[in-house]
Amino acid sequence: MASHLIQGRTVGMPVRVEDAEVCSAFYAVRADAARAVIAYSGLDVAEVFPGKAVCVLLFVDYREGDLDTYHEFGMAFLIRRPGARGTVGLRDLREAGMFVHWLPVDQRFTLEAGRRIWGFPKELADIELRLGSPYKRCVLRKDGRLVLDVLIRPGLPAPAAMAPLDAYTHLEGVTRRVPWSVRAGGTRIRPGGALIRLGNHPIAKELSELGLPKRALFTSTVSRASMTFGEAEEVRTV
Repeated sequence: MASHLIQGRTVGMPVRVEDAEVCSAFYAVRADAARAVIAYSGLDVAEVFPGKAVCVLLFVDYREGDLDTYHEFGMAFLIRRPGARGTVGLRDLREAGMFVHWLPVDQRFTLEAGRRIWGFPKELADIELRLGSPYKRCVLRKDGRLVLDVLIRPGLPAPAAMAPLDAYTHLEGVTRRVPWSVRAGGTRIRPGGALIRLGNHPIAKELSELGLPKRALFTSTVSRASMTFGEAEEVRTV
């Protein structure tokens, strides 16, 4: 079984998360603007509607897992898998993946593990999560500057589900595919459902150029999630 030595600890593969709470907001954004944001990766966004891509903002409270407890924020895009032909539409999302553009965390162990094992673009940031009320809130600051303040209102209950999904990363010139599976319980979904206030950080400027703040396509909250992350493999994008 493969393993990695991180800060003197052996991390076995696959990496498992036993318990996490995940809140997500999905936005339709201009595909050309999204392509400009992720051009460095060599990957291409999936146009789920003509001229429209999907940007996902999420925040996670990791409560139990192989990388300890920590908070995380993610900015990601639905992409076409390398080698896929044509535009990815709503009928063939199995040909899509999720490219992780930015992934701040608040603990150093998961930062080093994420970067070294999978190439996740993890950075240290101040991530304040308020999950105990009916509204789920994340206040994210980086280098003393507000990036964003996002509020998600949970919707109606949805069935429990398990979904395999390939995550894609790009770090230090290398693009990788990461096998990722999520088992979701306590899921709630609603159209819209998010409020965002942007700060003055460069990532906030990127979000503004994508057209945010705007109404979300939909939001989801998962109160009990478990996950596995497999070994990363390098992929060619040309």
